[in-house]
Amino acid sequence: MTPQYIKESIDQASKAIGKTWPLYAFVTSNPLSGYEKSPFLSAVKEAENFLNAKVFPDASVYRKAFENGEIEHSEIQKLLLENGLKNSPGYYLSQLETAKKQTPNNKSHVLDRVMSKWLAAFMDEGLAEWEMPNKNLGFYNAWRQLAKYDRELGIKSINEIPETSEGALSLVLNEYSKSEHINLFVQHLTALPGWVGYIKYRIESNSKWQQEYPITLHDYLAVRLWIAKKLNIEILSNEKTFEENKTVSQLQYLWLKAWENSWQNTLIKSLEKGSEYELSEDISNMAVDAQMVFCIDTRSELIRRNIESKGRYETYGYAGFFGIAMDYENLNDGLSRKSCPPILASTYKTFEVSQPNKTDQLFVYKKKNEISKFKEYFLKRMKNMLPSAFGFVEGSGFYYGVHLLLRTLIPGVLYKSNKGNSISYESICEPEIDKINESSIPEGNISLNEKVVIVKSAFDLMGWKQFAPLVLFVGHGSHSANNPFGSSLDCGACAASPGRHNARMLAKLANLQEVRKVLAIEYNVLIPDNTIFIGGEHNTTTDEIVLFDSNVPTTHQQLLQNLKKDLAKAQQTATEERLNTNTKSIALAYKKANSWSETRPEWGLAKNAGFVIGPRKLTENSNLEGRCFLHSYDWKLDENGKSLEAIMQGPMVVTQWINNHYYFSSVDNEVFGGGSKITHNVTGKFGVVQGNGGDLKMGLPLQSLNLTDNEMYHQPLRLSVFIQAPITRVTDVLLRNEQLKTLLDNEWIYLLVLDPTDINKIKKYGKNGEWLLVSENANNSMEKRVKVERTILEDVLG
Repeated sequence: MTPQYIKESIDQASKAIGKTWPLYAFVTSNPLSGYEKSPFLSAVKEAENFLNAKVFPDASVYRKAFENGEIEHSEIQKLLLENGLKNSPGYYLSQLETAKKQTPNNKSHVLDRVMSKWLAAFMDEGLAEWEMPNKNLGFYNAWRQLAKYDRELGIKSINEIPETSEGALSLVLNEYSKSEHINLFVQHLTALPGWVGYIKYRIESNSKWQQEYPITLHDYLAVRLWIAKKLNIEILSNEKTFEENKTVSQLQYLWLKAWENSWQNTLIKSLEKGSEYELSEDISNMAVDAQMVFCIDTRSELIRRNIESKGRYETYGYAGFFGIAMDYENLNDGLSRKSCPPILASTYKTFEVSQPNKTDQLFVYKKKNEISKFKEYFLKRMKNMLPSAFGFVEGSGFYYGVHLLLRTLIPGVLYKSNKGNSISYESICEPEIDKINESSIPEGNISLNEKVVIVKSAFDLMGWKQFAPLVLFVGHGSHSANNPFGSSLDCGACAASPGRHNARMLAKLANLQEVRKVLAIEYNVLIPDNTIFIGGEHNTTTDEIVLFDSNVPTTHQQLLQNLKKDLAKAQQTATEERLNTNTKSIALAYKKANSWSETRPEWGLAKNAGFVIGPRKLTENSNLEGRCFLHSYDWKLDENGKSLEAIMQGPMVVTQWINNHYYFSSVDNEVFGGGSKITHNVTGKFGVVQGNGGDLKMGLPLQSLNLTDNEMYHQPLRLSVFIQAPITRVTDVLLRNEQLKTLLDNEWIYLLVLDPTDINKIKKYGKNGEWLLVSENANNSMEKRVKVERTILEDVLG
């Protein structure tokens, strides 16, 4: 047995665990990403076995959806008959309700508790006042130095423990055959999937904590298996987690597919109506006062509808990092964080510089910020240091009591007051951009050509033809209080950071005269002289839109003021719709944003189920209830299909991650989710545990998914992607991207295409490149005929 063999076996076993993202960069991702090359059904069955998890919605969830008409009787009946099941849907639903899952006893509870204790101590990122000694030696060596002081282990001398992790692993593995090693590793890696997932995150991100205090899965297994041997705990279990019950699994899957097909039918009807509007020759290209580009985030669908109804406005959808693969250095704390999709390597770094003639104001801002940071540091030290803690609490109790009382009774009033009194650095600064190398070291200002490429790429992907006097790039961020999972509500396309920084950067680049000149001369992209680009942020907790408009010229001030009035009206109607109230909806939104006891400041991306890639005309007359990602795309302006390919490679994959994260967090919140916020405790600044210890929670909390402990809000459906483009173009993209075709063939995602070259007939992708015709065309939607038309990929291209 060689170290290389062990490494390869551990790597293979670890695919059972996804990454656990830290609270400060909580990116939603597929917890079963390691299984995406396998069919969805077989992948979830493996996860069910290894993780002792539920992988389908409960029967009660299916029953409620069936009774509400969300699962169409015809869809479930059809699927049952196709699979040789001839009884009624109600009969099989009752079978699911009476099926019992066997859950084995957790024989490694003691081992899990001991390991969690040591992992929390070693992986702490600054929360603990006293740091674990010798962390710089790495996890195994640091543990070995201190293990004899852990009374539970009964170690008398450090000499009992092998000097290296390789030695510890060899000592244990020698008792098992080579064929058993991978199964043994899987059992012990999946015992604490949250902690193991965070180890994977630290390794892959190569964060400063990992560089200074390294930990590997090899070290983790060495410590865990040696402790198990020391305490005589079973190391390899041959017990099956579940009874084999193929009928139950088959029924669960069929009910899921029927629900997904029913949702697709609903969306098809909306898109058919939209394509009728698009094909109508009576629609004129009305001049607009402003155009606004929002993130494709599902929460943008609500605000876009409300804005469009308030005036002559046009909205677009684009991935919220606005096409800039960058890190952002925060002026307030000096820290750089990723602000682009996790699947992209950062190419640029942006930071703040003073606006012209505002250097003095920036100096004053920085001084105030330094004083504020010192106050926070001082208060933390006073609270946490043993000599001062009791006296500090005793002396400051009255003031803290008053503060907590105000935050409890009038959180909305305090939020509005703080918002009005705060000074935004965006009013005195502007973003600057540098190129960085693979080590994230700045290499200087980027070239004019790169600036042009960033701006043109944005225009190409959105299919932009004409420009209004005001063009807004609107990122989004969530604002809430006492919320460890706050970053999960920020922009996923910006690696769980707010999108305002990317929006401001793109606006600045698009305003540069030298960029516009090259766009006009080399690409025939003509931006009118009177077009001004502005960055902004959509606060998804309050639906307020803040504009960073300090440099807008006087010639545009009246237009800008009119726009701001309409944005305020849109906030009013959007909050009324979202919060389901006609009275004081904005005040209620402010209250939810600032209440320290609020468990649901907003719903985030809950209920996401669809992704529409096409022009706004397809959806602008439909209320999609915040369930769809919307990406602008004009197939006529994308002759070579490169823009569509970029959307499918990037945003489509990211939305699939988001969708899978919500799916699994919903079907088993204890294993894949975050559990209840009520009993959360933050550990190490990077994660939460339930109660006073145990496994690190790796997904969304219960309150982000459920109306109550037992009633779901999010509907766990796999993502259905609708693209308006020629079927040959979509097929060509799939043939060039095997990983996308694999996702579709394995049913991790659905794909439906509206073919504009064939009167927008809607076809659904089937396995191995087959297409199922599900809608004859847009103009006879009331007389929809369903028929099968299977076309092999090569035949389509021919």
